[in-house]
Amino acid sequence: MAGTELFHWDEVVPYGDAKADRRLIAGQAGDFKRVQVRAGYFAARHEHAFEQFFMVAEGEGVLWTADGEVMLKPGVVIHFAPDVWHEARFDADSVIYEVNFRKAE
Repeated sequence: MAGTELFHWDEVVPYGDAKADRRLIAGQAGDFKRVQVRAGYFAARHEHAFEQFFMVAEGEGVLWTADGEVMLKPGVVIHFAPDVWHEARFDADSVIYEVNFRKAE
């Protein structure tokens, strides 16, 4: 399968800490990431220089942006343009997936 790679999340090397298990698969134009967080995890206000899609697969919480508050639950998908601040609190053990696009050069 030239040009095709197969991955399994259990085989991707994790990074993070005891409250967040992050696993990243790097592509040429962007990255695909799975993040498992424990209940009570708080992602402090931050922003990225790149575009990002964020999808909740399991769990629940709250996301804050300049546009207001969003309840996080399975199936919710958020798009962040570059340099848009956001922060989140997870009220239950949660799994999220992110697609992060590299900045165009």
